Amino acid sequence: MKKIILDTSFILTCIRNKIDFFEDIKFIGMKVTIPKQVIVEVEGLAKSRDDAKVALKLLKKNSFIEIDLKQKNVDNALIKFAEKNKDVVVATLDREIKKKVKNSKLVIRGKKKLEII
Repeated sequence: MKKIILDTSFILTCIRNKIDFFEDIKFIGMKVTIPKQVIVEVEGLAKSRDDAKVALKLLKKNSFIEIDLKQKNVDNALIKFAEKNKDVVVATLDREIKKKVKNSKLVIRGKKKLEII
């Protein structure tokens, strides 16, 4: 089963746009993977942002694979992880990551639909 690795910006944008990304990703037959560093970022943002609080509740409610990228800079770590794992789909809205990663990407189209490009 193919894996999708999620970035913080992707998670928070899905929350703001009321997209149930866990359900959509399961529907297309893929496993959700979230780096420990992304979870830490969301926890930090939850202190001051409502979308991050909702994201944390959603993460606790759903099952996913948690990995440790062993780097402080999440963006660079995601890029390196994607380079080593060519079959993983990267879910991000970050322009820099999209430009540098050659893997397939999961993006939001029309504020409501997820699409792999």
